[in-house]
Amino acid sequence: MPTTVHDFDWPDRVVVGTVGVPGQRTFYLQARAGKQLISIAMEKLQADQLAEKIDEILDQLMTIDGNPFHVPANTPLELVDNDDLDTVEEQFRAGVMSLGWDPTTAQVVIEAYPLEEVDEDDDGLLDDDDDADAAEVLRVRMPVGTARAFAKRTREIVGAGRPICVICGQPIDADGHTCTLPEN
Repeated sequence: MPTTVHDFDWPDRVVVGTVGVPGQRTFYLQARAGKQLISIAMEKLQADQLAEKIDEILDQLMTIDGNPFHVPANTPLELVDNDDLDTVEEQFRAGVMSLGWDPTTAQVVIEAYPLEEVDEDDDGLLDDDDDADAAEVLRVRMPVGTARAFAKRTREIVGAGRPICVICGQPIDADGHTCTLPEN
């Protein structure tokens, strides 16, 4: 089966956002170019690591003598995006994700592959031979300023969850919280 590639070379918008209330949020990576729109579900940890690694790549590029890629140290104000997600129709849930740098276009590249379910074959053993043959992939290329804005927004979205209890360190739900202290 041929792989369907959802390519966004110069997206109009690429963001991480959520649907739901803190403690029950679903995280989405959403990209839009013209009328093309895709939303893929992802884990909070994936979003957090994606933002961290994008900033690491950009910070490393800034250390190159002469900074030939003109990487901004901070998010350019004109690229700040605090709007809600567009209409969400989940295409797939992200499994493996990769992050890279394309020096020919000076763009950060994100690739996301669907979370694959592992099937049992007739002998009851798990069969995962076909990992490399993903049915679809999302590929987003974004310039350095957009990437910096993406990472900043993503960190803010991840950090906007439930408040943490100062006593036990666990998240506090909207309907209350009972501390569970470790036993000595």
